[in-house]
Amino acid sequence: MKRRTFISSSATAIAVLSHTAQSEAASEKSGTKQAGTPVFAGMSLKELRNRYHSVLFDEYLPFMDKHIIDHEKGGFMCNASPDGTLISTNKRAVYEGRGIWVYSCLYNTCGREKKYLEVARKSVEFLLRNKPEGDSMWPGSFDKDGNPTSPPGTSVNADLYIADGFAEFARATDDRSYRELAREITLKCLRVYDRDDYGTDVGKGYLGPDAPLTPGIRIMDDWMLFLRAATRLLEQQPDPDMEALAARCVDTIMNNYYNPRFGLVTEILNHDHSFPDNDYGQVVNFGNDFQALWHVMDEAARIKNRELFDTAAERLRRHIGVAWDDVYGGVFTMLRHVDENRWELGKAHYAQVETLVGLMMITEHTGADWTYDLFTQIYSYIEETFLLKKYGYPLWILGSDRKVTFNPKSTRIGNFHQPRHLLLNLAALNRIIERNGRVSGVFG
Repeated sequence: MKRRTFISSSATAIAVLSHTAQSEAASEKSGTKQAGTPVFAGMSLKELRNRYHSVLFDEYLPFMDKHIIDHEKGGFMCNASPDGTLISTNKRAVYEGRGIWVYSCLYNTCGREKKYLEVARKSVEFLLRNKPEGDSMWPGSFDKDGNPTSPPGTSVNADLYIADGFAEFARATDDRSYRELAREITLKCLRVYDRDDYGTDVGKGYLGPDAPLTPGIRIMDDWMLFLRAATRLLEQQPDPDMEALAARCVDTIMNNYYNPRFGLVTEILNHDHSFPDNDYGQVVNFGNDFQALWHVMDEAARIKNRELFDTAAERLRRHIGVAWDDVYGGVFTMLRHVDENRWELGKAHYAQVETLVGLMMITEHTGADWTYDLFTQIYSYIEETFLLKKYGYPLWILGSDRKVTFNPKSTRIGNFHQPRHLLLNLAALNRIIERNGRVSGVFG
């Protein structure tokens, strides 16, 4: 379906958001600097920090502990209704990797409480019962006891999330064997990914069953995950292979997937990194772009490359502006065809919160004034539309139509994007508060 005329410049792309933010500047939802002090959605840094803390510890974690975590067998049973009633006790490999990261990060950044580490440990042990041999991937799903219920995956996606989880678990346990395992998984995935025949049918998920077959298609989502895994491993110790991989990922995302003709990061390339000459070359997945760009910013901060950081930050700003829904608010997730202006009009919760991670990162490292209004608009939109409290349930809507209509028959509980957003921004807010609002100084 088509929506408004495609916006062609960064300045214009933000115009609607800036106008709306200005009209709210005097309201309780304003996002500004008052006497040099950041204010987000009418809240001071400490108030926003406390709100993040409450959502994480008073709402999310108790729900997960009561309904989703398998304390006996280990792992996460995410197939559940909004009230926590389990629809199935099956567990998916990708959600195990994600959950391991979340609970390991909880232990690492929120007081080192053993109960969080124990949740991560049991999931690690659950996965290792089915550790694949050679260059095979983990089975896609398991029953409650850990018996595979699907064959080994053909995508590197789940295994890269597992690598990310194991890397964070290694940091929590100070056990280098898990770091080496995360490294081994990452390099295995790279070997598989570089094969000529990898990804033959992956585009069907974006364009439907009639999409043309193009051998060796590459999706940007994979490079985003490779970069995240490499950066996490490099934060623990030097590693030439991971340095090379991180540099390759940054170059690929910023120079190959970025199409200067319309100023957006596309989702699909040919195996040789050329743009497809069919509809594949017109796909933009904003949900992935928001993540990839802050992953690049995170890597830029690690290597202290201010130019790279600023370029990624400005591209994030543009992507938010292009994806913004002028009528109902929030960002769309998928642009099916740039030149024909065909949009998928559904709204995904993860796409909204991933913008907030990037905006907070820019605030922490540069103090750029433009982040406050954007953060405020998106944060306020999420609070008004995605929270399930008004329907009598905890947590949030994961995905819906353009107006974010609640579906009481939804069947999944998210165990990654929202808690990761809460953890990363909570940590960033604590650091900013400790510096009395000053920027990080990571770039000198």
